[in-house]
Amino acid sequence: MWSVQLYTRSTGTGVPVVLLHAFPLSSAMWLAQREGLAGGCRVITPDLRGFGGSLLGDDEPSIDLMADDVARVLDAQSIDQAVIGGLSMGGYVTMAFARRHPDRMLGLVLADTKAAPDPEPVKDKREDIARRVLEDGTAVLVREVLPALTGRTTRQSRPMVHGRVRGLVQAAPTAAVAWAQRAMAARQDSFETLAALKVPLLVVVGEEDEISPVADAEAMAQAAPGARLEVIQRAGHLTAVEQPEAFNAVVAAFVRSVPGGAAPTRG
Repeated sequence: MWSVQLYTRSTGTGVPVVLLHAFPLSSAMWLAQREGLAGGCRVITPDLRGFGGSLLGDDEPSIDLMADDVARVLDAQSIDQAVIGGLSMGGYVTMAFARRHPDRMLGLVLADTKAAPDPEPVKDKREDIARRVLEDGTAVLVREVLPALTGRTTRQSRPMVHGRVRGLVQAAPTAAVAWAQRAMAARQDSFETLAALKVPLLVVVGEEDEISPVADAEAMAQAAPGARLEVIQRAGHLTAVEQPEAFNAVVAAFVRSVPGGAAPTRG
């Protein structure tokens, strides 16, 4: 095992807020959050290993390892505690972070994700896509993953947004795609992690999300004491990209409500 330093974009000042991107995108998906939240937050958006500007390394696929990468991002920026948030795959990493680094969190944001592990058919599908991506490139992602990433409203009436998502999907490195699929397939159940949370939790979901539907969000919110649930209208799986103003509003309000918002820094 060797340490991977994640490529990270950071903007703004204030409460540190780390946002972890969806599969198979990169931190480029958070453009509207780096612009819209920077007035009151220090927005930190890493490329998870293998995506964007981050190297993949030679470790075995592991969501826990990705969470440890994020802890090193905090160390590198001399941040003791932060609000940690993730969308889809980024949510899986966020829950692993909550398990492995509970003292580093001011609060959690889980968007369009789920706490349950993959059932066997989904694991098999992930392995199938991993193999085909390595053999044939990202065309399989465009055919089989892209259609469900955005909601019907975006597909029907916001073609530029859907086109941007398509470009991000096509840019995904094939080795990282396969690695991440296998890491997600091996992830553990996170409901006990949510039940044990000692910090506030915001759960966000698009009303049109077909991948992690509202029922999954409700289950996570019910598992954690005092969690807040926000349903974003006219959005599918990528709420932060499809309805950035609504997404930013609920995240900003949550960050303002988090105790200890003026987080100390290290050094």
